[in-house]
Amino acid sequence: MNTELPFLPERSSKPRSSGVTMVMDKGLSLREAEDLIKSAGSYIDLLKLGFGTAVVTAHLKEKIKLYQDAGIRVYCGGTLFEAFFVRDMLDEYVRFIDAHGIDCLEVSDGSMVIPHDRKCEVIQQLSKNYRVLSEVGSKEEGILISPKKWIQMMRDELDAGSWKVIAEARESGTVGIYRPNGTAHTILINKILSKVKGDDILWEAPKKAQQVWFIKHMSAHVNLGNIAPADVIPLECLRMGLRGDTFFEHLPPDIVETAKQKS
Repeated sequence: MNTELPFLPERSSKPRSSGVTMVMDKGLSLREAEDLIKSAGSYIDLLKLGFGTAVVTAHLKEKIKLYQDAGIRVYCGGTLFEAFFVRDMLDEYVRFIDAHGIDCLEVSDGSMVIPHDRKCEVIQQLSKNYRVLSEVGSKEEGILISPKKWIQMMRDELDAGSWKVIAEARESGTVGIYRPNGTAHTILINKILSKVKGDDILWEAPKKAQQVWFIKHMSAHVNLGNIAPADVIPLECLRMGLRGDTFFEHLPPDIVETAKQKS
């Protein structure tokens, strides 16, 4: 913070367990990664090397170390896990993770079908040595999962050892917890929150309107993911009430009333 303002929410320092921001790196260069760290590193908790980019990214080890030295936990997108898993190469996936000094990983089944009991077995196995995030929800449009099933899968995966469960939205923000037009499935999300603690969920929210919705619906301390590198500072401003969309969220009622009065 470059100055002090009253009535701003108090943001915890890293390592955070709530108010987490997960950023998706879809192939940033080393220079771009350095610039991201310099401008916004203190606001980034998790850095996902999107989908299977870790296979084709140049200078991967150097980039991972840059992020880790800045206190940012790095993991590979769930699609890469699935690419190994569908080929019956889970051991090779773990060796790949270890070879790059990664201690956090994602277990997902968004592109392929994994029996849920088997998925939970893998989470339990991997959580002994790694921080595991697991993703719930399909990447395909038109595939509907009942709220009851969402809740059960989330609870089972947390019980199996997931640090947080990721609510699927894809980088497009048009599937899973969102409608095809990008608006939130409010009833679904409320039902999930009635049975699963909000701090245990990382909500994918790539679009500004989705970030605003979650901050207003939950708080500045909601866990949000699939944030674009250029949107990290704008998101922090949304959390703090320093953008018009959330301007009145943290102000006392008397100030709000006065500010909204027409002259």
